Amino acid sequence: MKQPKLFLLAFVSLLLSCKQAPQYDLIIKNGLIFDGNGTEPVLTDIAIKSDTIAFIGNLKGKAALKTIDANGMAVAPGFVNMLSWSTESLIEDGRSLGEIMQGVTLEVMGEGDSMGPMTDAMKDYSQKSQGNLKYEIKWKTLGEYLEYLEKRGVSTNVASFVGASTVRAMELGYDNRPPKAEELERMKKHVKLAMEEGAMGVASALIYTPGTYADTHELIELSKVASEYGGMYISHMRSEGNKLEEAVEELITIAKEANIHAEIYHLKAAGKNNWYKIDKVISKIDSARKAGLNISADMYNYIAGATGLDAAMPPWVQEGGFDQWSKRLKSSSIRAKVGKEMSTPQNDWENLCLAAGADKTLLIGFKQDSLRKYLGKTLAEVAAMKKKTWYETAMDLVVADGSRVDVVYFLMNEDNIKKQIQLPYMSFCSDAASMSASGVFLKSSSHPRAYGNFARLLAKYVREEQVITLQEAIRKLTSLPCDNLKIQKRGRLVVGNYADIVIFDPNKIQDKATFEKPHQLAEGMLHVIVNGKQVVENGKHTGVKSGRFVKGPGWKKQKTSI
Repeated sequence: MKQPKLFLLAFVSLLLSCKQAPQYDLIIKNGLIFDGNGTEPVLTDIAIKSDTIAFIGNLKGKAALKTIDANGMAVAPGFVNMLSWSTESLIEDGRSLGEIMQGVTLEVMGEGDSMGPMTDAMKDYSQKSQGNLKYEIKWKTLGEYLEYLEKRGVSTNVASFVGASTVRAMELGYDNRPPKAEELERMKKHVKLAMEEGAMGVASALIYTPGTYADTHELIELSKVASEYGGMYISHMRSEGNKLEEAVEELITIAKEANIHAEIYHLKAAGKNNWYKIDKVISKIDSARKAGLNISADMYNYIAGATGLDAAMPPWVQEGGFDQWSKRLKSSSIRAKVGKEMSTPQNDWENLCLAAGADKTLLIGFKQDSLRKYLGKTLAEVAAMKKKTWYETAMDLVVADGSRVDVVYFLMNEDNIKKQIQLPYMSFCSDAASMSASGVFLKSSSHPRAYGNFARLLAKYVREEQVITLQEAIRKLTSLPCDNLKIQKRGRLVVGNYADIVIFDPNKIQDKATFEKPHQLAEGMLHVIVNGKQVVENGKHTGVKSGRFVKGPGWKKQKTSI
């Protein structure tokens, strides 16, 4: 009779252990929950099972493999970066420290240029043009690139628009001409494939070559394809300065003719003479929205932008790609013509250096070691050292470095920034790469927005200056961009959604990066969870890379071939 008793005791013990087994993988308790809708926060608990939010409410007495006490902390959906340039930096370091330490869990790429589709010639050109970051291009299409990132391992989720400049280059190279009818049809097929692979829509960058060569009709035709799949048209407009109002009109026209949601990349009025135009731009957008068009915008929270010296030179001299551009800049007669155009106000193309001034143009990135001595100096300072004009110096630097040379332009007005932050349709972007503040990334300087844009919003504009409330800031960082992108199951803390969650101290969240010392990670982000896995714990990266390729509304499992 002893054996049955032992069996019975073992069975009862097994039942008890089953009752005590953890029901969830992770419980976040006592947190101030901001659901992403912009409503008042609620003090409650959240449970995560696998990659999903399993329960929201009182979890007293419930067990989990791990518990985070979020007492006094804000708990929110993961943040969305509407314009990331982490296309290469994530290959170098998939941890995405610069953004993950601010709470960004989704990076959206593809401003004008995307990492696919590519011809063999484009792959060779891209490989040859690489700067400090070296990598092998193992993909041809945009979808293959995003799948490559996911398989390689990234800590943030990734998504991308297909670049209008990229599909143009597929068919026309860097020629300054409209596409022939058959070329335009093939460009549309490239967009179709990208949409079915999961692109978010079509993105243009209309002050850079070859994007600037595209006319409105071309952009409408490409946008019509994206519209068929529920995608967006998003644009670095043809002007952010002297012809800002006209550029907004073009975007509105594209939205109307293509029947598509259109967004303005990093909205700004660039150059002191244009600061007053922001009210007119807001009025144009409001009128379009009232008329039934879906127009939105994103921004970064600084008075300076960052790009290259190509944004200070006329598009005609850049036709044909960098090699042709550099060759022309070695001709004395062409240099004289370029210099005259660079130093004279223009309406036909955007000259950011003239708008900012050479003394407000900061040099931040070179390929050549010999030129890195100029990092952190203004273009005016280097011109004085060389005893040349600023425009001659700019041309010399481009040729000597074999690149467009990365620069920061101080162009915007603080009052306008605050006004824009309050717009109900405004989301946020870094317009920068996400870096680790170490290794190869330190070979160049950077814009502080790479490390601080999202933390700066929460510290300076929410906590310190109270431009908007914390719940409204979180809405603009989460549900608003996800709704615009038509992303399902992300952007809100709702049962059944993917568990992309951030936990931070609203009293301590702080950007640390400055223009003088940009390579500094933000502080105050305690925990970050991506697809149910903890990527940041107690302010430290765990090494986990649980990010996924987030697909757009047109994604199909069976891709169309072309």
